[in-house]
Amino acid sequence: MSAGRFCPQGARIAGLLLLAAALLSGCAGLPQVDAVRAARDRDQLPRRVELADVPFFPQQEHHCGPAALATVLVASGTAITPEALAEQVYLPGREGSLQVEMLAAARRNGHIAWQLAPSLVDVLREVAAGNPVIVLLNVGLRPMPFWHYAVVIGYDLDKGEVLLRSGDQRRKRVPFAPFDFFWRDSKYWAMLAMPPPRLPATANEAGYGTAVVAVERLGYAAEARQAYEAMLARWPESYLALMGLGNSLHASGRLAAAADAFRRASLAKPTDAAAFNNLAQTLADLGQWREALEPARQAVALGGPLLETSQSTLSAIEREVARLPANKVRKSSKKGEKKARNP
Repeated sequence: MSAGRFCPQGARIAGLLLLAAALLSGCAGLPQVDAVRAARDRDQLPRRVELADVPFFPQQEHHCGPAALATVLVASGTAITPEALAEQVYLPGREGSLQVEMLAAARRNGHIAWQLAPSLVDVLREVAAGNPVIVLLNVGLRPMPFWHYAVVIGYDLDKGEVLLRSGDQRRKRVPFAPFDFFWRDSKYWAMLAMPPPRLPATANEAGYGTAVVAVERLGYAAEARQAYEAMLARWPESYLALMGLGNSLHASGRLAAAADAFRRASLAKPTDAAAFNNLAQTLADLGQWREALEPARQAVALGGPLLETSQSTLSAIEREVARLPANKVRKSSKKGEKKARNP
């Protein structure tokens, strides 16, 4: 982000809205607005949505970041205040909050931080799915930007406007064209802070898996498991989600469930040694040494960057199997033999 100040008050924003509307009144061919109109004409979005129950926190000076983040976190059921979040995201030297701090603060509060594609259609899709969206706007006069975080909580396709929780205004109506004008300087930056059991409407498997890992690394193991399970509800054969779930379950001591996840992962991606190695190790941890042999051998056969680890796993399992007592051969009775011949 370029240098500039953050979070002007409502009167300044209102005046700049009028200026932007005047500047854009004769303009045509705004790609973001055109894309929304095309989606409207194809009936790809509900005509009107408003998330009226989303809370409102009037912005204190320079604290639009904490206010916007508190809005979406409280909307998802997390009890937190803008004042508490200010300690996590507000940078006094910048008199505001950088995007990286907003994403990190969402994770520090056990939510999955999802950065949207630079698309107004995607923002409206999320709102239609019930997810308020934080956007970063430049409401300053160029070349000196004046950055402002707001929350999109609704839209009206027929009127061509978005609804915002913004500054000291609970329900700000902004036409699509001025909104595009203010939004573009942030490269159309937008984010969600998702509760782990839910997925964004616009999530993709690889990107969301990476976002879940970021939360898991902060120690939110239970939240990560919920997020992996949510991913599997949408993508049942997701290798990323199955491996993540298996590792999370193993770490929490739920070994049988972890083995099941790794087994499913090995079926989802049979060319990857990691799933077979993890399955073998988990079965070994369960004391199922003979059952662990085949996936351990498969991991070694596949080779790759984990070959040394796979070889170590196989060697350890083979040593334990060698210590096991030989299988006892039970002698069949004549009656049993007769039944075997004549089922």
